[in-house]
Amino acid sequence: MSELNELYQEVILEHNKNPRNFGEIKDANRTAEGNNPLCGDQLKLYLRIEDNIIKDISFVGQGCAISKASASMMTQAVKNKTCEEAEKLFSEFHKMVTGKLDPETEENSLGKLKVFAGVLEFPARVKCASLSWHTLHAALNNEKMASTE
Repeated sequence: MSELNELYQEVILEHNKNPRNFGEIKDANRTAEGNNPLCGDQLKLYLRIEDNIIKDISFVGQGCAISKASASMMTQAVKNKTCEEAEKLFSEFHKMVTGKLDPETEENSLGKLKVFAGVLEFPARVKCASLSWHTLHAALNNEKMASTE
C-alpha cells in the first residue's frame, strides 16, 4: 500500500472516530441538509455567519467513515474563512475528487484536504466525500437541501 493510501486510511479512521465540530449550533443563522441515498449518508450542517465570515460551523448526522471524516475536516478548513474562500475550497475539493484537479501539480488551497485525492480510486465513494461540501455550498447559497450532482 502506498504511503498516501496509508495516510488516507489513517485520517479517515481518526476523523470518523473523533469527528471535529460534531453537534448542533444553537445560534446558527444558516442550515442545510444533505443526503446520499446510495450510501445512506445523512447530515445537517449548521453555520453562524457574521460579516461574511464563517464564525462557527458544525454538523450532525450519520454516514460512512468517508462522509463523516470529510465533514469533520471540512468544518475545520472553513471555520473563520470568508464565504468566498469557503466556496473556492468547495470548488477545488469537488474538482479534486472528480479528477479535474491534480492537487500535487496544480495551484490550490486544499492543504490537508489533499488526503481525499485517494477517493478517486473508489468512484462509488466520491459522493460520500463530497456530500458535506455540497451541503456547505447549499447553506452558503441559502438553500435548505444539498444536491451531490
